[in-house]
Amino acid sequence: MKFGLLGVASVATALFLSSAAYAQQGDGTEVQITTNVFKPNKIPATAERIATLKAPEGFTVEPFAQGLGNSRIIAVSDKGYIYVSRREEGDVLLLKDENGDGKADGAPVKVAARAQAHGLAIKDNRLYLVTVKEVFVADIKDDGTLGPLEMIIGDLPDSGQHPNRVMEFGPDGMLYISVGSTCNACNESNAENATVLRATPDGKSRTIFASGLRNTIGYDWNRDTGELWGLDHGIDLLGDEVQAEELNLIEQGKQYGWPHVYGAGDIYPQSTPVGGVTKEEWKAQSDPMKLGYTAHAAPMQMKFYSGTSFPAEFSRDAFATMRGSWNRNPASGYEIVRIHFENGKPKSFEPFVTGFLSDGGKTHFARPVGLAVAKDGALLMADDANGVIYRVAYTGDAQKAQAQPAAPAEPMKAQAAKGIDVPLAMDRPETKTEGSVSVSSSSFDNDELMPQRHSEYAESVSPAISWKTVPKAASYAIIVEDPGSSPTKPFVHWLAWNIPATVTSLAEGLQEQLRLVEPEGVLQGRNTSGSHGYFGPKPPAGDPAHHYHFQVLALDKMLDLPPTSDRDALLAAVAGHVIGKGEIVGRYQQKVDPAKK
Repeated sequence: MKFGLLGVASVATALFLSSAAYAQQGDGTEVQITTNVFKPNKIPATAERIATLKAPEGFTVEPFAQGLGNSRIIAVSDKGYIYVSRREEGDVLLLKDENGDGKADGAPVKVAARAQAHGLAIKDNRLYLVTVKEVFVADIKDDGTLGPLEMIIGDLPDSGQHPNRVMEFGPDGMLYISVGSTCNACNESNAENATVLRATPDGKSRTIFASGLRNTIGYDWNRDTGELWGLDHGIDLLGDEVQAEELNLIEQGKQYGWPHVYGAGDIYPQSTPVGGVTKEEWKAQSDPMKLGYTAHAAPMQMKFYSGTSFPAEFSRDAFATMRGSWNRNPASGYEIVRIHFENGKPKSFEPFVTGFLSDGGKTHFARPVGLAVAKDGALLMADDANGVIYRVAYTGDAQKAQAQPAAPAEPMKAQAAKGIDVPLAMDRPETKTEGSVSVSSSSFDNDELMPQRHSEYAESVSPAISWKTVPKAASYAIIVEDPGSSPTKPFVHWLAWNIPATVTSLAEGLQEQLRLVEPEGVLQGRNTSGSHGYFGPKPPAGDPAHHYHFQVLALDKMLDLPPTSDRDALLAAVAGHVIGKGEIVGRYQQKVDPAKK
């Protein structure tokens, strides 16, 4: 069935259109798209069909376990215990292969039960489990069963279209959590949607690591370079060949285009950035994909190979599951792919295990999701359609891969350490000046407590800030920092610049977005939380009062600086242009944790 539409309509609208229609946006956009909804029928995974699967010479593909239902994500412990989440059943299963015959030893054991159980990660003999909004952790016992589940995060964003949270521990020991978008393409109201988050293992602190990622379920660290690579789901309803699935090099503070830009820099026709940001500006602030794969293939779990049983030629490569399309004819995905890397850079996607599509692509007997390297070096793949875990093993005589060390931690640590343990902006050489700025606030007095509404424990509205005119100033900038935060010190709570010289105050409760329309043209950079705009005080409950320095800089120019910039980029831009500076300091203390009341 084909649907033609001009512009990009919602999924619901698309499903009810049977011929080309015409739609105009306020910017005059007019784009014709023909798209398909095609879902191959599911059929049983019989022995005869499994025998038709294709893999490179010397590899075998056989069932490891069957009858598991909606099996999704796989994690393997140091002892070789295999854990599989099941989203629809809301649980986690334990499987073992202690006799080494490539088959699960008996029936699986249910070791955890939580609604919408999905992502799994293991660190220090503890299993982490993420649902839509919560992260739980439990000790792994000697027999592989789990101790009591403890919730360490309970406030991840609501899900919408993409509820399938996943997480992995990075080489730096931090927990990275992927939170998909709520929609196909829209401006999110929660800054943590369409991101990868970086959290401490205890869940007490987290930041937005990277944004503009529609739904990055599969990601892992290159074992040579320590770099984070991820596969992002492309936008639907743009046609059979658009949008390609994206392979991205994911780095701290970067934006990856969604929802307004995709692929190598193509403009999405329907959406409009907020705050008057143009799509060309959004494109200039976004990182393009490094490599693309067939549209709508739906990439899922991804792993760099870490075993020693595959041929040496695979030792630097990654593998990924492609769950399969619904928005393309002919269907794409339904396979495991190899991502070939050379010298740390991706060179190509290559088919690795194919054949789950049958009858000329009209039917399927597996939708690949979970992927993990077993202790013996084989690949394990979870199918969420018929509930089979497949084992991909090498039985040929090629020279085997050598054991590799874990991915180096330095690249991730270096990204996280940027801007840490440095002086406040007022004390940096970039802001050196003889001039002064008189700063005040109607929200709080200098060195006095700030009202709770300005904190992240409550409404997190920005306070009102005022300053006296500085002669010859062309613009003003604001930097708000907490020097007493830990481990990020100082914590940047707010960056704003290109405040016109005619403006000498900002009202309470400004929008949290890249660009303001009132005052017109004010840009707001990336704070330490990873969001844009004001991020209120959130000191640990019980801490002595923290001090929040609202620093105002008078500048002799407007800045040519994108709003995706952080504090260090802002300071570099103002160097030599500061003609006055001043501050007001507010204090905030949270005596009781509201979550524990």
